[in-house]
Amino acid sequence: MFKGLLARRVSLEPGLAARLQNWRALPEPDPERPLAHTRWVIVDVESSGLDPGRDRLIAIGAVAVHGESVRLEDGFEVILRQETASDTANILVHGIGMEAQAGGVAPAQALLNFLHFVGKDPLVAFHAPFDEEMLSRALHLHLGLRFVRPWFDLARLLPAVFPEMAARHKSLDDWLGQFAIPNFARHNAVADSFATAQLCLVLLQRAKARGVENRAQLRKIERDHRRLSRAGHWAF
Repeated sequence: MFKGLLARRVSLEPGLAARLQNWRALPEPDPERPLAHTRWVIVDVESSGLDPGRDRLIAIGAVAVHGESVRLEDGFEVILRQETASDTANILVHGIGMEAQAGGVAPAQALLNFLHFVGKDPLVAFHAPFDEEMLSRALHLHLGLRFVRPWFDLARLLPAVFPEMAARHKSLDDWLGQFAIPNFARHNAVADSFATAQLCLVLLQRAKARGVENRAQLRKIERDHRRLSRAGHWAF
């Protein structure tokens, strides 16, 4: 995993280096802050393929959840400039054409913009390890940053808090369908992050109803579920 790499030396222009230092200096949020007062950043990425160790990060979409609401005005979208566009089959998946890829934001600038949107708040995704590794690799390559942040995986948490549904629901589309959450443009980073943010609200409401008060307790549920699922049990 790229999160295990040491920081890489990258020469950044002074303005970008100062922005990176400012992000590093941001305070860490309290993991015991109540769920209702936590800002969660729901992330989805588009890439040139499905191998995070080889393929390139093309786009990032993110939407913030504040307590019990999705804040549409608190959103983020960027296409990273590509020296060579991804192949036609890949473009047909995410719809980001050659011209859009060539005209994207310089990667270091795009990634710094993303860091400052996120701040030090917890990140959430469905199948989070993929998004985490794609972002970690890009941040290491373009900023020299060892990006180790708290990620929460809805693909693990949803079965943990809805064990009665776990056997029937595996994919993001399965869970969106269960709760009648529409997705206006599947495989678009912003659309997927917005739909996933609504799914995150469902999760947080269920967790709160079952006595979960903060991020630290939610992390424990995720870890316990991983351990129990390996043993063949489903419980919350």
